[in-house]
Amino acid sequence: MAGRLNGKKVAMFVEYNYEDLEVHYPLIRLEEEGAQVVTIGPEKDKKFTGKHGYPVTSKAGIGEVNAKDYDALVIPGGFAPDYWRRDKRYLQFVKDIFDEKKPLAAICHGPWMLCSAKILKDQNIRCTSFIAIKDDVENAGGVWEDSAVVVDRNVITSRTPQDLTPFCKAIIEALSS
Repeated sequence: MAGRLNGKKVAMFVEYNYEDLEVHYPLIRLEEEGAQVVTIGPEKDKKFTGKHGYPVTSKAGIGEVNAKDYDALVIPGGFAPDYWRRDKRYLQFVKDIFDEKKPLAAICHGPWMLCSAKILKDQNIRCTSFIAIKDDVENAGGVWEDSAVVVDRNVITSRTPQDLTPFCKAIIEALSS
C-alpha cells in the first residue's frame, strides 16, 4: 500500500522505561504512512520494556548507525532520555540530524536531548516539553511555550501523550515536504 512516506527512513530511540505510547503510537502512524522506522537502542536486537510494560526490540545499536542514513529522528519521553543524554553517541546523532536540517521530533522528556546536545544554545528555538523540564529547556537556550505541538525550523516538540495526534501529524507533514 502506497503511503505519503514511502521511501523515508526514520530513526527512533528506545531504551528501558520509555513512555510506551510515545514509542508505539508514532511507530504505528509512521509505518501506516509507509515509512521504515528503525528503533535504535544501546545495542541491536535487545528487548526493552516501557514504563507501562509494553516491549519493543531495537533494530539497531547506537554504535552502528549514522544520521546521514535517516530522514528524521523521533525521541520519545519517559525515563529513557535520562540514559541517552549521558551517552555521547546519542548526543552526536541528535546534533547531526539537527545540523542536516532533518526533522528532529521530541516529546515529553525527549527535549532533554535537545538541551544536552547543545542545539538550543544561541538558536532561540521555540519548543515545548513536559512541564517538569521547562526550566531545563529555557536554561539550555530554548524558548518554551505551552502548546500541544511546536514546530520551529526542523525541530518538532510536544508535551505529553495527550499531544500525540498533532505531534505525529507534524512529523508526517515535515517528512512529506
